Amino acid sequence: MEAIAIIGIGCRFPGAKDPEAFWQLLCNGVDAITEIPKNRWDLNQYYDPNPEILGKTNSRCGGFLQQVDQFDPHFFGISPREAMSMDPQQRLLLEVAWEALEDAGQVREQLSGSRTAVFVGISTNDYTLIQGEGYSQQIQGYDLTGNVLSLAAGRLSYVFNFRGPSMAIDTACSSSLVAVHLACQSLWNKEASMALAGGVNIIVSPTGHIGLTNLKALSPDGRCKTFDAEANGYVRSEGSGFIVLKPLSQALADNDQIYALIRGSEINHDGRSKGLTVPYGPAQEALIRQALDNAGVTPAEISYVELHGTGTPLGDPIEAIAAYDEALKVRNAKDTPLEYANTISHKANAL
Repeated sequence: MEAIAIIGIGCRFPGAKDPEAFWQLLCNGVDAITEIPKNRWDLNQYYDPNPEILGKTNSRCGGFLQQVDQFDPHFFGISPREAMSMDPQQRLLLEVAWEALEDAGQVREQLSGSRTAVFVGISTNDYTLIQGEGYSQQIQGYDLTGNVLSLAAGRLSYVFNFRGPSMAIDTACSSSLVAVHLACQSLWNKEASMALAGGVNIIVSPTGHIGLTNLKALSPDGRCKTFDAEANGYVRSEGSGFIVLKPLSQALADNDQIYALIRGSEINHDGRSKGLTVPYGPAQEALIRQALDNAGVTPAEISYVELHGTGTPLGDPIEAIAAYDEALKVRNAKDTPLEYANTISHKANAL
């Protein structure tokens, strides 16, 4: 398969308004986690250190964007009335998609009517949860189009007049990665000439914090200590990111900037494991084997591995062992699973 070129990037993450700011944040080791802002919900009303208390969360922290309530609807040809009914996630997607296309040097007018695809990872729908009692009896057309997850992708295709495949993807934590996978497939299958792939998450309701607290998934001290013996959960965060994709030959012909290449990808499900939310190592190893085969890459050529660190003593070792065993073919059998996960973390940092 022909490699897929990443020719544009757009992002808004906690503490970083664009890709350059995000890179500097990573280089400088900046901690962008804060206490939950007062304009999201009353922390005193919902916080309790005891995770067994129903209706409460034991986490006071998260990664939050600033000014998620600000949006220029006229810029995108949207009326202020319609914008008020739009989930902030849809508004943010429009802004970040525009910035990604701008970074890619793409001219909006020239893209109009093109077979550009849009794949958006999106799982949460907090905006409808904070509307209050009686909301369902007052719903109007804009409330529906502004909050249905499928329109998170459809609105982008509509505003930019893109005529390639367009869909919202919800596979929980992997939504954006699956969006990128499907975007590559769309390009390889010649369903699209270019693709926008990314995702969004905005936290405006305490519901997610409450449910994840009950599952013992959130870190009560607000810090995710992945691959650490003190791992006690993860920290929720919000933001949006997009990449613009083209087949490598077309990107070269168009003289596009190229940040990186995607040579192959693969998706699967763990199937039945020890629990609905528990990963399964052998299935993940099989996935990595297939992805490497699709890309025509050998394990010896891998110099960097990024893992989905859950920040829990249960999930971290399973995912770390699967990735390190299959991608790098290295194992220290005398380590316990958690010690092994810590060893992997140290080795990965050294790569």
